[in-house]
Amino acid sequence: MLIFYKGFFLFFCFMGILSFVGKRKHLLSTLLSLEFLVLSLFFYMFVVLVFNVFDLYFLMYFLTFSVCEGALGLSILVSMIRSHGTDYFGAFSMLQC
Repeated sequence: MLIFYKGFFLFFCFMGILSFVGKRKHLLSTLLSLEFLVLSLFFYMFVVLVFNVFDLYFLMYFLTFSVCEGALGLSILVSMIRSHGTDYFGAFSMLQC
C-alpha cells in the first residue's frame, strides 16, 4: 500500500516541478507550483508517518514552516506588485532595482 502512495507522490512531484519549470513568467504561478510541491511533500510525510506509527508532531513543525514560507512569498508578491505594477518577470529591468 505504501508503494501506491509513493507512486502518487512521484506523480505529484513531477507535475509540480513541470509546472514550476514551465510557468516561469509570473511570480504568482511559480509560488503556486511551489506550494503544490510543499503540499505533496506534506501528504507523503503524513502517509509515511502513519504507516510507521510515529508521532505526528513533526508534521506540525513542517506545517508551521510551510505557512511561514507561503506568507513570505505572498509578501514578496505584494511588494513586487506595488512597486512595479505587475508580477510578470519580463517587465523588470535590473537597472530599476
